[in-house]
Amino acid sequence: MRLMIVGQLEGYISAAGKIALQRGAKVIHCEDIEEAVGALRNGKGADVVMCDIKQKIAKLIENLEAERICVPVVACGIGTDPRDAVKAIQAGAKEYIPLPPDAELIAAVLEAVTEENNTMIASDPAMQSVLKLADKIAPSDATILITGESGTGKEVMSSYIHRKSKRKEAPFIAVNCAAIPENLLESELFGHEKGSFTGATGRRIGKFEEANNGTLLLDEVTEMDPALQSKLLRAIQEKEITRIGNNSPVKVNVRIVATSNRNLEEAVQKGEFREDLYFRLNVVNIALPALRQRPADILALSQFFADKYAEANGIDKKKISKPAQEKLEAYGWRGNIRELENTLHRAILMSAEDELEADAIHLQDSAFTQSSSTGENIQSDSSVDANANITNIGGVEGLIGKTISEVERDMIVNTVDHCLGNRTHAAKILGISIRTLRNKLNQYKDDGEDISEAS
Repeated sequence: MRLMIVGQLEGYISAAGKIALQRGAKVIHCEDIEEAVGALRNGKGADVVMCDIKQKIAKLIENLEAERICVPVVACGIGTDPRDAVKAIQAGAKEYIPLPPDAELIAAVLEAVTEENNTMIASDPAMQSVLKLADKIAPSDATILITGESGTGKEVMSSYIHRKSKRKEAPFIAVNCAAIPENLLESELFGHEKGSFTGATGRRIGKFEEANNGTLLLDEVTEMDPALQSKLLRAIQEKEITRIGNNSPVKVNVRIVATSNRNLEEAVQKGEFREDLYFRLNVVNIALPALRQRPADILALSQFFADKYAEANGIDKKKISKPAQEKLEAYGWRGNIRELENTLHRAILMSAEDELEADAIHLQDSAFTQSSSTGENIQSDSSVDANANITNIGGVEGLIGKTISEVERDMIVNTVDHCLGNRTHAAKILGISIRTLRNKLNQYKDDGEDISEAS
């Protein structure tokens, strides 16, 4: 694990760093947030940032978002006013650690933050066969293409393969090709020099260089613009990249793992994806089964998510009752593991019994229902997408006559209600920053919308 410590922590910097080093972390220290952002921009990667609460944490998180640098921030301080700790969490910090540092507390927090998305649960035979293949090819340097429906855990599998590889001590860097505007994705991958385009105020090391000697995950690679696909192909073939604004090639040693929820052969036939790049990426294909195709894992995953969100919300952990188990097993899970996680998140917040009761589990009408006797999927009369109706919008018909801004407003407001006013959790479900969510809610409140109070 790579830990970046920002600030002096009133002399406790060496103690905190020493504890982290003893736990196997690689530690770098930055005097302030400007130095920290500069270091991250220039390829000094970190898996977690521990920041002195006296630093401008809100500005740090804002700068990280602007630079599209995804790294969790943990605030820490000495004798801190509780209100300052609350402000840090509201600004987007994942956790707050009081100082002087307690070795077990720091170890637990760092482990929780960095391993949040790395748990692999696979008891079902369908998933066991996939894991055997992953274990077999992980030690090699072969390029891997992971396919499967949205929400099946492709990024978790990518991380699993990295941790099983010879490169496990080197960085694992992920880039979501669908989430970054195409005019910025080239800079994100290959980096740029100062002044190479409008807004390039300094040199930026790209993800290829940051992942050197490690693994680079190209998430949803099929969403990449065809013009950039040719540059990606060259980088993979030649094992070198060229920063924007610089003609000197830079050698890189990176293992590529790519993911897609689309049919790539179909995308190639339509001319949306380069055939030569497809064959370059598809050296080994790992096809992840949908959750409905691995029924033996549903209850184990459900209990894992229930425990995770009980702990996150300061609630006693609860076992899932028998009626609730039956309800979970009978559902079709069109949204796969992501839908299951969101369902258990809500359930643990709504539960009022000693065990997680069936009534706390709110399932949406799905276009897929699962036969309890055969496990097969059959079409129901409903056409509602279970992964998109947290707002209770009834498929396409419910959208007719609404503007994009109205649909966005309904999605945001209903998600906040779904999370009982907890804006941090709502932002996570929506996939936006807490700052963006706060600005949207303030806008809606000014327009007269009834907004749940923050919890």
